[in-house]
Amino acid sequence: MIYLVGGGPIDHQWLVSLKQEEARWIGVDRGTDKLIKAGASVERAFGDFDSVSKEEYERIVSFVPTIETAEPEKNETDLEMALKWALQQSQPIRLIGVTGGRLDHFMGNLQLLVSHPVLKHSHPVEILDEQNRIAVYEKGEYEIRNDTAYRYLSFIPITQEVEKLTLTRVKYPLTDHNVKMGTTLTISNEFIAPSASISFQSGILMMIRSKDNT
Repeated sequence: MIYLVGGGPIDHQWLVSLKQEEARWIGVDRGTDKLIKAGASVERAFGDFDSVSKEEYERIVSFVPTIETAEPEKNETDLEMALKWALQQSQPIRLIGVTGGRLDHFMGNLQLLVSHPVLKHSHPVEILDEQNRIAVYEKGEYEIRNDTAYRYLSFIPITQEVEKLTLTRVKYPLTDHNVKMGTTLTISNEFIAPSASISFQSGILMMIRSKDNT
């Protein structure tokens, strides 16, 4: 598992709890310093580092063995640069510290999940925060395991229409339903079994597993 950690809002204790997992930790700009403060062993860092202080950058240089820097004026975000590297590693990828904060950054980060390299990656690529897990799927059949930490299960069409969506082993099942962009029928479903089955015949579908903010 590869974690790409951005500079967006992250609860320190939540990040520390994730650190217990066996994973490769990759910092993205200011997210690198958040990882260091959480006690993670940071393998690599990406970014222009224009959002860190001189003290934070010196700490990053001291702790991280490989730093890939970029100019602030560039054609891709720091996160996209890091994600391109991660996609070459043939491992599952989780992006954290990429929600909350500026909406333009968040929407750009969501768009990365729809990119061709991510959709064709041989392992899952997800955005994760304390309240949500977000992934994007092309047409096909999928078994989704019930993650009890995230109670709700919602689906959002990324294309104009997702055809013949079938959901089973959920509270509100569907059979061969065409879901159009701009509708809310498939928001806030729930698991009723250890896993749910999802299939559709065309389009691109975003799945969000979430929980209430407590």
